[in-house]
Amino acid sequence: MATFLYNLGRLAFRRRHFVALIWVALLTLAGVGAASAPAAGTTSFSIPGTEAQKAFDLLEQRFPGASADGATGRIVFKAPDGQKMTDADNKATVAKTVKELGGGTEVVSVTDPFTTNAVSKDGSVAYTSVKYEVPGMELADSTRESLEAAGDDARAAGLTVDVGGDALEAGAEPGAAGEIVGIAIAAVVLVITLGSIVAAGLPLLTAIIGVGIGVSTITVLAKALDLGDTTSTLALMIGLAVGIDYALFIVSRYRNELAEGRDREEAAGRATGTAGSAVVFAGLTVVIALAGLAVVNVPMLTKMGLAAAGTVVIAVLIALTMIPAMLGYAGSKIRPAGEKRKSSKEHTSSDAATSQKQAKPNMGTRWASFVIRRPVAVLVLGVVGLGAIALPATQLELGLPDDGSQPTSTTQRRAYDTLSEGFGPGFNGPLMIVVDAKDSDDPTAAFGDVADGIKDLKDVVTVTPPAPNKAGDTATITVIPNSKPSSTQTEDLVHAIRDKGSDFKAETDAEVLVTGTTAMNIDFSQKLNDALVPYLALVVGLAFLLLIVVFRSILVPLKAALGFLLSVLAALGAVVAVFQWGWFSGLIGVEETGPIMSMMPIFMVGVVFGLAMDYEVFLVTRMREAYVHGETPSQAVVTGFRHSARVVVAAAIIMMAVFGGFISSGESMIKMIGFGLAIAVFFDAFVVRMAIVPAVLALLGKKAWWLPKWLDRALPNVDVEGEGLRAHDERTKDSGSGSDEDRELVRV
Repeated sequence: MATFLYNLGRLAFRRRHFVALIWVALLTLAGVGAASAPAAGTTSFSIPGTEAQKAFDLLEQRFPGASADGATGRIVFKAPDGQKMTDADNKATVAKTVKELGGGTEVVSVTDPFTTNAVSKDGSVAYTSVKYEVPGMELADSTRESLEAAGDDARAAGLTVDVGGDALEAGAEPGAAGEIVGIAIAAVVLVITLGSIVAAGLPLLTAIIGVGIGVSTITVLAKALDLGDTTSTLALMIGLAVGIDYALFIVSRYRNELAEGRDREEAAGRATGTAGSAVVFAGLTVVIALAGLAVVNVPMLTKMGLAAAGTVVIAVLIALTMIPAMLGYAGSKIRPAGEKRKSSKEHTSSDAATSQKQAKPNMGTRWASFVIRRPVAVLVLGVVGLGAIALPATQLELGLPDDGSQPTSTTQRRAYDTLSEGFGPGFNGPLMIVVDAKDSDDPTAAFGDVADGIKDLKDVVTVTPPAPNKAGDTATITVIPNSKPSSTQTEDLVHAIRDKGSDFKAETDAEVLVTGTTAMNIDFSQKLNDALVPYLALVVGLAFLLLIVVFRSILVPLKAALGFLLSVLAALGAVVAVFQWGWFSGLIGVEETGPIMSMMPIFMVGVVFGLAMDYEVFLVTRMREAYVHGETPSQAVVTGFRHSARVVVAAAIIMMAVFGGFISSGESMIKMIGFGLAIAVFFDAFVVRMAIVPAVLALLGKKAWWLPKWLDRALPNVDVEGEGLRAHDERTKDSGSGSDEDRELVRV
């Protein structure tokens, strides 16, 4: 592996014009394709194998043309103080609004609140529901704009009007200002770490090119593959972070190789062969974690994971080829590590440079030495600290965000609050009961029995009369709970109706299915919970095997996996504390606390595991390299920190800045993901990898690198440590030729 990548790096350095042209051509091709690509169509949300999805499919079959999965909008009217919605003028205003909505495109039906009993008991609030032909994400912009503007005349007449429902769903937009701040912080960190603006610019440039290619490709494929905007947001978030980090590791290693006295082409080759090997395996762990989301069997998650994994693959390829090419263009503008300003003198010899570094330990050396002297104290403090932060995760409540989690400044949130005030919180999350009486002797009686049975259940406010289809074999019943959609009481009601469904089946031969947005969210959360353990076993198991190959050790990969679990649990605990309990929520603009997004645990396991293994590979491979080359276990830990700690810290800060930029998003889901990933990177990089890892390795000593002989013989030798390059050096010394010619060819 190291030798192949070494040759690849040298080739890219020499043929830099060709390499740069290829990547610029790919970016141009992807950009042109994205600009001319058709607009994305439906981004339907389906959960195969759940009762809610089965009910939706049955509705499509038994109620053709009813658009069971079509978007729904709600116009909520509130009368001024001292008036009622039933007053003649207000009724006329509402009637005019209903008429205008009914003439819109993509509209299936519009309800009249005065004929559907959609007026509150005190007469102050009324609402009309609009049903559309297509899901919310597929609605034309003009249709969505018409819905938002429908209440303008009513507002002019003195009514308070707000609009809610999934018809207003547009793509999840990340905070643009936050992204710019994140990239700016990354640029500052890169300048400090790499010592020059040119060196800092390379990771940013190549990361942006990689993300540009990845996101443009997603845009090109969006319509054909039914990809939503959240897919490209995740690809942007992950691709930008790993793209910068992977390039940073190679450029940093390049500067170290220059400091050893090597010429620029040789340094580029060695940086690609050593740090590039770590990049390949770190990228593989991220790809495994993201692609593994397919085991959940939720199409949306599968597409998000595969798209982000593809962007990571592009980031790895760019780091291995375009970075060496850009190093060739940069020439002497990138200085050796430790050289503060340009000098007219030639670089010192390898031995002198090495002795100077050893005489003046850096911060990484001093920290590693401290941990090695007090490994037990550091280990206990790190584990107990993260364990305490993880405690709130034991109170984790899962759900999906609804209009009640929107900022109070939005019309969706105001509509949600007004409906709750006028009709009760359950009106924001009605349950749809589908009664399949095709096998029943008396379908009409079965429909009535089901409706009467549900009325007797706890937490039920309203049960509408059954609405059968034309064939008379299937009916829908709407149930209004007494609690808000995201509450545990509503979840209990869904389970109670489903439990009672077995009684209905035995008595009437009719099958009862519960669906609707609320039931779909409950089923989605349950499906993710059920898939978490198999997913964790698959991802951690595959990565564990991969790390055994990389480190040729059993205990080091085991320690890496356990450290990851600790950091991800602590991150989940922090997410619960902020977004569910409301601790420090004002600092990041969380206006409404509530259940944690149901995909958050499995999503964080996937993404954080991949990123955590990045730091593990980059840090520990340098330790492994030193150990293989003859240093004692303790010396190897210090050496690994001397060369890698500064860069790993910089990489972690960059990732935190990039992820933190998404906290400014107005979309609660994106805000939660940004915060969760940023805090997880902090815990994993600064506590687990920087403190717990060296403490454990210091306690294990040589046992850390133990591997059964039979397994050692069976495993392939991927040579991450660069032993092949050492053999190459020996052959070059013996031949005494070749290097001078190369140096003259590339000297800048």
